Amino acid sequence: MSFRATLSQVLLAVATVSAKWIVPGARWRDTEGNFVNAHAGGVTVDHETGKFWWFGEYKIEGQEEGGGVSVYSSEDLATWEHHGMALEPIKGHPYISPEHIIQRPKVVYSRGASKYHMWWHADNSTYGWLLQGLAQSDNIIGPYSFVGATSPLGNWSQDFGLFADYKDGRSYAMYSNGDRREGRDVYLTSYNENITNLTEVVHRFDKYDLEAPTIIQTEQSYFAFMSHKTGYRPNNVVAFRADSLSGPWSQPFIVAPLNTRTFNSQSGFSLRINGTEKTTYLYLGDQACAHWDSNSLWESRYIWLPIEIDEDKKSLEVVWHDIYDLNVKTGEWKPIEGETYYGKDATTQGDAYKQEAVRTNDGIILTNIYGNASTVTFNNITGTGKPQWVSFYYQNTDDMGFGDQPGGSPNRFGGTWQLRRIASVVVNDDVENIETLYQRDTHKGIILSTPLLLNLEEGKNTITIGGLHNELDVKSADIDRIVVFPPEG
Repeated sequence: MSFRATLSQVLLAVATVSAKWIVPGARWRDTEGNFVNAHAGGVTVDHETGKFWWFGEYKIEGQEEGGGVSVYSSEDLATWEHHGMALEPIKGHPYISPEHIIQRPKVVYSRGASKYHMWWHADNSTYGWLLQGLAQSDNIIGPYSFVGATSPLGNWSQDFGLFADYKDGRSYAMYSNGDRREGRDVYLTSYNENITNLTEVVHRFDKYDLEAPTIIQTEQSYFAFMSHKTGYRPNNVVAFRADSLSGPWSQPFIVAPLNTRTFNSQSGFSLRINGTEKTTYLYLGDQACAHWDSNSLWESRYIWLPIEIDEDKKSLEVVWHDIYDLNVKTGEWKPIEGETYYGKDATTQGDAYKQEAVRTNDGIILTNIYGNASTVTFNNITGTGKPQWVSFYYQNTDDMGFGDQPGGSPNRFGGTWQLRRIASVVVNDDVENIETLYQRDTHKGIILSTPLLLNLEEGKNTITIGGLHNELDVKSADIDRIVVFPPEG
């Protein structure tokens, strides 16, 4: 590898480590430059310091079972420091050994017990237990010691969520009760004062066949987010609204533009930020939950987005922004504006070409991009000499089981769908420094985006997109446009 490529990688790592912006769908790095590894988790606000603590599933490549629970801390929700494992798997343990399931961990402070309690979905590798696990620690960072695994009030428990009501101070569990025909419900259940056991069912969302529950609380309303059960395929997350946790709850409604399938994410947690200027609500989605397969668990992305709530209409919407700047002290946030370069102005090579497309910005989309010969190039890209985020707007029309029910079929290579296309990105023809662009599937006519942090030279640059050139000659998704953002700071 050349010195130029090595220097470029160092600059990118440093820029990501010092990140202050939130970039949904990007590969997030911690303060040491490593990928943030905290999937399907939740964020706890320290009751003493106000610091944010993120607990999530730790995954490595090829791993599907219990890798334990990792923990990170942040002052701004953008810069994360890794503190190791909060809950370490124990070989031979009846509930938290490496071959068992440790999913969707949530941490809450128990004032009665003066301890931090971690709850999660505890299961065996065949999902035959359907239990909830409990561990505790004297401090928020851990390590957490296993306490037990229980069947909540005699019910099954699969996807797990935890909600703390800021008005009455009580904590509640939300959990789907399995995929069996007898299940298909989601329970909202109250904890006892010490948050060591569940006491009573407050509400039962009957036969909606949903999972991945989380609740947002405003001054007037409770909104419960849930995802459909579609296996490894994303879907349109829905929400319910109520004046009280016991209901009555509204009919479910979709929370993001139809057929974006909640921007290829699944609900995992939600966060209320009580700022000095405004209260901001965040949807903390996880791309992994909607795409889990053995090839992509470990490198999954996080989709954290603002929620816009309309109390008059008793509704809300999860709003997409490529990049936004959030001030956790004031609660204010603003989208970052970038410069757009359209596909109609790009040049094509090989068999790639420009195709008519009604739903793109300029009526043209770049298609048939594959290998390193059939490529498209965006020219005269203004760079600053510093790492810059670039959003690639694309359409992937592979049709791998759309809608909110299971579907799809084996792919043309005889395997199962991987729910993405893969492209290569080269800046200024520097083929020794190729970036990989993962493009999750989209619905026909739906344009989504995925970001890359690129090192653009000061002045004019070129960005070339090709396919993944290997034995399968994997195609890139169709490209609509790219948006180049200024450097941070």
